[in-house]
Amino acid sequence: MRRLSASWLVPVSAPPIAGGAVLIDDRGRIVAVGEDEAVPTPEHASSEHFVDGILLPGLINTHTHLELTGFAGQADDPIFWDWIKHIIALKAGRSEEDFFRAAEAGVRACWASGVTTVCDMGNSGSVVAALHALDGSGIAHHEVFDLHSADPDVTMKRFGGELQRLAHHATGRVQLGVSPHAPYTVSGEVYRRTAELARAHGVPIGVHIAEAQDETRLLQDFTGTFADFLRARGVGPLSDVPISPVAWLDQHGVLSSRTLCAHAIHTDLDDAHLLRRHGCAVAHCPRSNRRHHGADAPVRRYVELGVPLGLGTDSEVSVAPLDLIAEAREARKLAGWTAGETVRALTLGGAEALGLESSCGTLEPGRWADLALTRADAATEPLEQVLASGPGDVSVTWLGGREVHRT
Repeated sequence: MRRLSASWLVPVSAPPIAGGAVLIDDRGRIVAVGEDEAVPTPEHASSEHFVDGILLPGLINTHTHLELTGFAGQADDPIFWDWIKHIIALKAGRSEEDFFRAAEAGVRACWASGVTTVCDMGNSGSVVAALHALDGSGIAHHEVFDLHSADPDVTMKRFGGELQRLAHHATGRVQLGVSPHAPYTVSGEVYRRTAELARAHGVPIGVHIAEAQDETRLLQDFTGTFADFLRARGVGPLSDVPISPVAWLDQHGVLSSRTLCAHAIHTDLDDAHLLRRHGCAVAHCPRSNRRHHGADAPVRRYVELGVPLGLGTDSEVSVAPLDLIAEAREARKLAGWTAGETVRALTLGGAEALGLESSCGTLEPGRWADLALTRADAATEPLEQVLASGPGDVSVTWLGGREVHRT
């Protein structure tokens, strides 16, 4: 067993505790949480006290692209479509082993910043393999594309083979999900079939949706860079009537309580109601949204309607370094959150967005012992200290009671 105590303990499900402690069993689960004197100290337990430290739940990063680790600063194109093509070219130069090492480094970088669970999207298969190899925690959504012009039967057969190859990595706390990438790269038929596959196998779906303004134009009147790209491939308008990207996904059966929508910037009230009605969650990446699109998602609307909202960093080639708390500070301004609500979004809110709230996101008996330790300053309120911190302030991270990072 392991017993940890610190100047402050932030359970998230309860107010911060001055001089708090947590007891962890040999399975990596929390046994007791509370004031130091109220938490048992078993004779055989290893104990560690952190003076001037804050213990809080491990952070939940709901949108990453860890296979792109190592590309920071290599694609600075101001136009999103040019940036996408640049990323494709960079990826073409990487081997399978390169992707795995990049994903492994990305997972370790997350741990070093206090993030214990990630939700990733990518098409190399490297992140689910790295999470498995490192005994990590997260959901890796494997991407599918057909660019609206490939044979859906061929596309789905290939995709099914890739999923079968990767499935053995989905063990322990690692899940394999599916990700029909975005409306400009995936046909309605492949969206429909991928959603059916996900329901049949009980796996989650991750999508990029309503991210770029040209994505909206693509479905409204078939104009913009994405429409130009598809038209050059011999593809005609995707819809007979103007429709929003979110409504288009709904039309193809993609929206459900197991669907995570990354970005969701260019949405209206009807879209938000659709997301809420289906129980979809949003992965909000404010710094990436501004970097690529110069726009903010309607976070306050999502919060007011009760759309589950998690925070994400996107990739380090979008915004570097990955800093989930910096994302939280920006989200706080948009949502009008208190410090407590913002810390909740970093932890339990992210867990709820991923459907993992029964196992992580708070410090409570029975939950996984996922914790991060950051520095404390006696002169400042602990929640504000957490929100003022950065990756360099995290000194120790535990995943399921196992130490995975220490400076």
